[in-house]
Amino acid sequence: MRGSLRSYRKVSLDSEIAIASPHRIIQLMFSGALERLAQSRYAIEQGDVVNKGIFIGKAIGIINGLNNSLNMEDGGEIAINLNALYDFLLRRISEANMNNDARAIDDVMDILRTLKEGWDAIPADKHYLTTQNEAV
Repeated sequence: MRGSLRSYRKVSLDSEIAIASPHRIIQLMFSGALERLAQSRYAIEQGDVVNKGIFIGKAIGIINGLNNSLNMEDGGEIAINLNALYDFLLRRISEANMNNDARAIDDVMDILRTLKEGWDAIPADKHYLTTQNEAV
């Protein structure tokens, strides 16, 4: 049953990504990073080293994806600041991994939630005009 549910979620997510706007894809990336970090935090609390590594690795991949989507040529100071912030988040996650530090995961999640809230606040009529890649 669990495998079937995972397969359904993957197909559902793949379908949503196939038709999603660039704005929506960034929203999904923020949500995915937050979910993976919550899972890694739980794994730390449970002493589950294997799943901690899996979920931290996935969160790092998503944050790298967000960072790589920045338009450093046209994004100006905002892109530079976001790049530095993503680098900080990646370092903090690495510290959490090395030290089994759930508090470090909380710090990263707090920052990502703030970024996601700002991204989610962009009005729907602007979603195709402002993507992280174009606006930043």
